Amino acid sequence: MKLQIWDTAGQEHFRAVTRSYFRNAAGCILVYDVTRRQTFDQVSMWLNDIREQAHEEINICLVGNKSDLEDQRQVPYEEAKQWADSNGISHFLETSAKTGDNVLEAYTSVAQSIHSKIVGGRYNLQDKGHGVKANNSGLINLNVDASTKRKGGCC
Repeated sequence: MKLQIWDTAGQEHFRAVTRSYFRNAAGCILVYDVTRRQTFDQVSMWLNDIREQAHEEINICLVGNKSDLEDQRQVPYEEAKQWADSNGISHFLETSAKTGDNVLEAYTSVAQSIHSKIVGGRYNLQDKGHGVKANNSGLINLNVDASTKRKGGCC
């Protein structure tokens, strides 16, 4: 399985551009900064854009980044988890791009959800509206190679 990943930076002036990305997306990782309440407060706006523009079967993972900065935390884990649950987001976790904690898991959760929908027939591989393409055989293998995960950083 090959993923195309776009980092839209969540800034307002990118909003018009990001909407076009949502149209054919099969998955989305919606990230906020646990040390900046304002970023969490904007998650609702971004989720509304995603749900207006994307296919109804889009896989969304809410991610609170900078979990390594516990002493600067402004958004409690429990609050974000409850928000995710109440907004129908089944995947929620906190990460640290600095240490690499849970970064692979965020991408893996979205990829596995997409894969499950393909295998379960919920995505028509002939319909490009899902943002999913298959090779000629229609077979898709999902292998995660954890050995590629760098220590001390996410990228």
